[in-house]
Amino acid sequence: MASSAKRRAVGLGENPEESENSSDENLDEDDDSGEEDSEASEEEINEEVMVDFEAHTISTNNYNGIKKLLQQLFLKAHVNTSEMTDLIIQQNHVGSVIKQAEVPEDSDDEDPDEVFGFITMLNLTERKGVQCVEEVKELIVDQCEKNSTHSMTEQLEQILNDTSKPVGLLLSERFINVPPQIALPLHKQLQEEISEAQRTNKPSGRCHYCLMISKTCKEATKSIPARGGPPKEEYMFVNAEEEFFYEQAIMKFHYSVQEEADSCLSGRWSFDDVPMKPFRTVMLIPADKMPAIMDKLKEYLTV
Repeated sequence: MASSAKRRAVGLGENPEESENSSDENLDEDDDSGEEDSEASEEEINEEVMVDFEAHTISTNNYNGIKKLLQQLFLKAHVNTSEMTDLIIQQNHVGSVIKQAEVPEDSDDEDPDEVFGFITMLNLTERKGVQCVEEVKELIVDQCEKNSTHSMTEQLEQILNDTSKPVGLLLSERFINVPPQIALPLHKQLQEEISEAQRTNKPSGRCHYCLMISKTCKEATKSIPARGGPPKEEYMFVNAEEEFFYEQAIMKFHYSVQEEADSCLSGRWSFDDVPMKPFRTVMLIPADKMPAIMDKLKEYLTV
């Protein structure tokens, strides 16, 4: 299927390196040698770029972009991201990719097929026996066993093996500089496509549960409360809107990926100069909670 615009999702894309800390006073600290080059580089980094984004139907041209985003999610976990990318493309009646709305024809720097993000739902129950699906299930159960209670692990295994109540893996990945407002039309479009798939008896049309693996992080240094209690662990969601899914989850746990993450895939994890440790947060959400989540998305993300 040709890649065509499905729903306009407009947002401001800002340079991820841009921050209040990037100011002229930083230049004063540089040595005199190479000062002009430094100023030119700083000016380029601080340039604000206005970008419109669109949601397009997933196509074979998006293979490399989707696979790269999957690799950023799973890092060094034993998950066949190539096979998963193929599945996502095969079932393109569900899901979208985020692209730049308009790329100048004479531009040498922009790729018209560059993927800035994507969203889709893979029905793990329907795909039982497929290598990448079994690897995801094994990863989740293994991490649950290491980072949660024995009873939760047993419950999770039962849910994943119950063919009468399908589990869908909700994948929503994007570059960190793509604004969260784009999530609202993407999720709305996805829910409509899932409903249509169910009506026409296509794959990923019926899910009783929604499974999510979110990129999260927390401060590397723990602060001890005044009364000497255990430190409060606050996780920050890289995709801010996914906190609303977390609130509705009936099962949730976190696992560290600090040993797997590297600067090539995940960049330097810091917020306001506070060092952060990267985690993955696993959530299981009943499908009947999606309307409440969509209401929250509309409330907080409507421009």
